[in-house]
Amino acid sequence: MRVVVQNDKNRVRGRVWIGLAVLAATATAVASGCGQRGDSGQRGDSGLRPAAGQQPLEAPAARALDSYATKLRAAHAARAAAARRWGLRRVPLPAPPAPARKPRITTREGFEVDGHRELGLPPVFTTVPTEDKVVFLTIDDGAEKDPAFLRMMSDLKVPYTAFLSDYLVKEDYGYFKRMQAGGVTLNNHTLHHPYLPGLSYACQKREICGMQDVIEERYGTRPVLFRPPFGNYDRTTLRAAKACGIEYAPLWNEEVFVDRWEYREWDRALHPGDIVLSHFRGRGDWQGTMPDMIRRFLDKVTAEGYAVGRLEDYL
Repeated sequence: MRVVVQNDKNRVRGRVWIGLAVLAATATAVASGCGQRGDSGQRGDSGLRPAAGQQPLEAPAARALDSYATKLRAAHAARAAAARRWGLRRVPLPAPPAPARKPRITTREGFEVDGHRELGLPPVFTTVPTEDKVVFLTIDDGAEKDPAFLRMMSDLKVPYTAFLSDYLVKEDYGYFKRMQAGGVTLNNHTLHHPYLPGLSYACQKREICGMQDVIEERYGTRPVLFRPPFGNYDRTTLRAAKACGIEYAPLWNEEVFVDRWEYREWDRALHPGDIVLSHFRGRGDWQGTMPDMIRRFLDKVTAEGYAVGRLEDYL
């Protein structure tokens, strides 16, 4: 049996082939009676040899292998069909499993504030340390509430993380409730999206803790991720964030729009573990829609051999 999942560059495919090989070896061993001996020391085939007139029984491992392969084929076929429906050039690559051992997240060099480590302030980072060829999509603010975007992401089963501001979200809390029901984590982007370093500690804390309260009241969870508006912060920002229960302050390494990409790094390239930023925007701000932006995003990352992972799985 030969099951092709994705292209040769995908790390996950290797894991799938290894799993299939192990299951196939096990099936062969069971079917041949290897490793099974009775009390007499002779090889036993009890349960495998049918009675006269009966059909041969299939080995359990062979059935498991066949079932696993069938599920893989069905998942890939569904993903391919969804890619065609949404006009993608390639079928998005499936993300690798969440790492059993989470990477150690530290503040990126040059992004520290005074006393960052001593005060135990939330780390500020743009890339997750991983060898997996995976990137993370994050979407900010909540201005555009496009139902087609929710359908697209659900259909394609592409994970992403939202950072919300209440002054925009409150126009339709239900839209983001539907997003949450689809498995998306809703995180903190302040109440009113101000330039935080220009505010006092009390004002910054009110912006951050206030959004914590809104998300808890409306969506039943209290976030541990916070992204400062515009990516601007100071020591006071991180002190206030910590006081509000924030554990991480992810920024981004690339930003994707409907018509272009922008890069933080000089090489203008994707890297394993990069966090990608976009915004909830539509034709009023862009020359296109959120599904248009997702097509640009997925076409590039897939062409370069990257899968889209769930950021929270690595934290």
